[in-house]
Amino acid sequence: QLQASGGGLVQPGGSLRLSCAVSDAGFGTIFSNNALGWYRQAPGKQREVVALIDNVDFTNYADSVKGRFTISRDNAERTVTLQMRGLKLEDTAVYYCILYSTGYFRAPDERDYWGQGTLVTVSS
Repeated sequence: QLQASGGGLVQPGGSLRLSCAVSDAGFGTIFSNNALGWYRQAPGKQREVVALIDNVDFTNYADSVKGRFTISRDNAERTVTLQMRGLKLEDTAVYYCILYSTGYFRAPDERDYWGQGTLVTVSS
């Protein structure tokens, strides 16, 4: 199970920290060897990638969040975190964490696991 948390209402320019915890149950030792990431889906739009981190901590970001968002992972705690700063109205979306079945990131498919989503609303 992937449990995402940290969403909420924030004013433009504010910050939020999203966290996704991966339980042992059902995943066992899967985590440190696997890529992780965050996607988001805004109302009326398709789900899009936000930030990715692979099993050697190589990261990749959507152009729209570069310089504002930072993804990190804690293999001991089995968590992946998305630190978001300088939030904009267009960052409003439901944010989903993903645990890839591979050590590298790619287009998600049925082999991967999704969290339940956490809502981020940026509004004045």
